[in-house]
Amino acid sequence: MKNKEVILGVSASIAIYKACNLIRELQKQRFNVTVVMTEHAKEFITPLLLGRLSRNKVYSELFDKQADFEIKHISLAQKADLILLAPATANLIGKIANGIADDLLTSLVMAKRCKVLICPAMDEAMYTNPIVQKNIEKLKSYGYKFIEPEKGMLASGQIGVGRLAEVKAIVEEVKKILK
Repeated sequence: MKNKEVILGVSASIAIYKACNLIRELQKQRFNVTVVMTEHAKEFITPLLLGRLSRNKVYSELFDKQADFEIKHISLAQKADLILLAPATANLIGKIANGIADDLLTSLVMAKRCKVLICPAMDEAMYTNPIVQKNIEKLKSYGYKFIEPEKGMLASGQIGVGRLAEVKAIVEEVKKILK
């Protein structure tokens, strides 16, 4: 039996550093992890690091400049058993909720045939914004799963709701979904 394939989509949040531990913990559970990152996420962490940890190619470009005729967002969507978006910014959540597929990660989500688990990470003012909350409710109504963010120290230095859920909680939810 092949290992389940988790596509880890990472977006530009300070919480992106937790993606490193998330990759390791998912691998311990015998999941294969392939990372897809937004262009802005590369400002926080390099594809090289995530590729070394996952032992897989990291994808970020919608249009591969090499002579590869594979349509990446389609082929990645077909091999995925789960798409895990962690950390998921307000921008990423908004794009998906409104059908915007203007990069590899959002195009992959639009082409999906599997469940999507979204783990928001942002400042409390953003997370509690009525627009963000409407986008989350909209996605839930379409069957997207969420792990709500935690209360704690945020990147702004303030205490509030918006911290990415603990890695352990995310891994447990992935296991539950893929059992």
